[in-house]
Amino acid sequence: MRKILPYLRLATAFALALSVVWQVTDRLINNLFRPGEYFAYFTIQTSIIAAVVLAAAGVRELQGKADTKALNLAKLSVSSYAIVVAVVYNALLRGTVVQPGEPDYGYVWPVLPNEILHVWAPIFIVLDFALTKTTTKLKFKQIFWILAFPMAWLSFTIIRGILTDWWAYWFLNPNLEAGVGGVAVFIMIIVVFGLASASISLGLNKLITKAKA
Repeated sequence: MRKILPYLRLATAFALALSVVWQVTDRLINNLFRPGEYFAYFTIQTSIIAAVVLAAAGVRELQGKADTKALNLAKLSVSSYAIVVAVVYNALLRGTVVQPGEPDYGYVWPVLPNEILHVWAPIFIVLDFALTKTTTKLKFKQIFWILAFPMAWLSFTIIRGILTDWWAYWFLNPNLEAGVGGVAVFIMIIVVFGLASASISLGLNKLITKAKA
């Protein structure tokens, strides 16, 4: 398994990049590509980050180099983002009906790249970190670093939404029935879930690393 791991990482990185290119191309063909909106989605941004991290980890593995602490922390971060993306999408967004009058009304996302971004790649990313022995050890207190990017993204998204009334995800829109309180609850749930996911992933990684020592 260890011998094919770098190739699986590189293949997943390629699949993520290809999925983004596929979606962009499809939207260009249908005259629906708005880069300022498409690249504002948390899924898209974290998928691009994950592709870079997986590619870097795969190349280092092929070169026989151990992961640095920074790379290991990046892997933990993208693992946590992948869990959040998969759970939020499949629990809250899958099958969401687009309302008439919205920019994407009548448009259906290509199925395969959508499933890769929201299901299959996240599964691999999570398993790759949680079940792979690492030589650099992270401490549990370092899981709070995973919040750096999401908090920056969230701040930008909310400010942009207030200024433009365009919201990447409906549960962040305070103008809906749930209001500001509902948005705050959703954010807290996702933050707690992300930290819990990171703790579990790091815990499993430590157990696997100790067992293989």
